[in-house]
Amino acid sequence: MKIRGTVAAALASAGILLAGWQTGTQAGGISTVASSTTATGTTGATGTGASGSSGSSSSSGTTGSSGSASSSGSTSSGSSSSSTSGTYKGNTVQTRFGPVQVQITVANGKITDVTALQLTNTDGKSIQISNRAAPLLRSKVLAAQSANVQTVSGATITSDAYLTSLQAAIDAANL
Repeated sequence: MKIRGTVAAALASAGILLAGWQTGTQAGGISTVASSTTATGTTGATGTGASGSSGSSSSSGTTGSSGSASSSGSTSSGSSSSSTSGTYKGNTVQTRFGPVQVQITVANGKITDVTALQLTNTDGKSIQISNRAAPLLRSKVLAAQSANVQTVSGATITSDAYLTSLQAAIDAANL
């Protein structure tokens, strides 16, 4: 009986801490900022939970984005397949663990490389999480050729920010 009461109290405390932590991150980490995409010349608004159109990106839950997507590359028209080539930077996404920014390299309309320019870095634990998550996310993105991949377990905030920045780079590349 005593053990059951102790376990129940511990679970209730953990639940309260988790609810408070989630509430604090959602209230403190949300920001809505306008960003520009230099490759398309359009300006879009980013925000929490919003689905962006070409030239804008969206962020969710605990991350907001700032900065701008930039690119250097060329596109040629006239064929039915995309022949975009170049290097495209995504937005810098601010998280409570530090900024995240991704750059993609595109050749003939295919993502050939994904480079994390910035990863979460506020403390040793966030650096460790980023160093574990980045190669996994990179391989998933290269296989899927999109930002529509699952987040890395235990690195949800880093993964969400990585994929948000990645989507901005993909939008800049018009892929």
